[in-house]
Order: sequence, then C-alpha cells, then structure tokens
Amino acid sequence: MHYRILADALLIAHFVFIIFVVSGGLLVLWNKRWACIHLPAAFWGATIEFTGGICPLTPLENRLRSAGGAAGYKEGFIEHYLIPIIYPPGLTHDIQLILGSLVIGVNLVAYAIVIKQWSARLRHPDVT
Repeated sequence: MHYRILADALLIAHFVFIIFVVSGGLLVLWNKRWACIHLPAAFWGATIEFTGGICPLTPLENRLRSAGGAAGYKEGFIEHYLIPIIYPPGLTHDIQLILGSLVIGVNLVAYAIVIKQWSARLRHPDVT
C-alpha cells in the first residue's frame, strides 16, 4: 500500500515537473530567481525529448508500483499518461522532437520578455 502511495506521489511530482519544464519561464516573468531552477529543468526536459530518452522517474515509478503489487507500464511517462490525452496513441521520435521544440519555443518567448524587461530597467532605472 505504501509503495502505491509513493508511486502516485512520484507520478504527481513527475507531472508537475513536466508542467514546470514547459511553462516555468512564465514564473521567471514573475520572479527572476526561478530562472536558476527552471533553466536546468528545461534543458533536461528538452534533452530527454530530443534524444528519445526516458526520464529516470519512470523506471522508479514502475519499481514502486511493482513493489506495491500493481503492474507498471513499459513505455515512458509521456507515452503512458500524456500522449493518449494530447496525441493519438504511439509516441514517435518525430512527436518527441515536436515536444522538445515546444519546450524551447514557449520558454524562449518567456525569457525574451524577461530580457526585454530587464534591459529596459537598466536603461531607465527610475521607471518601475
């Protein structure tokens, strides 16, 4: 029972991490300190997608589910939970490239806004 709870908690953390990877640049708009955490996370997320890798949280979740008496899943987290919701079944490398590009694109826009705001404050320090 405890293993299943841990597996579910890990699943939730995994999902929150993915949301953070994709949209964490928006937090940087609110507070620049988020960049120290978000940039490595976004790099990790994009790298996993571009290389076709599997996040280490997926096998850990599967081991916890197995230890709790439940079946794990063979494919990755994105294939198992997100792709059926967002895309047709079957994660291909092309879809992973799209997802990786989405991570980079969303965050490039957010960071471009942050840099623009930052440079404007440097040019006009009296403006708040």
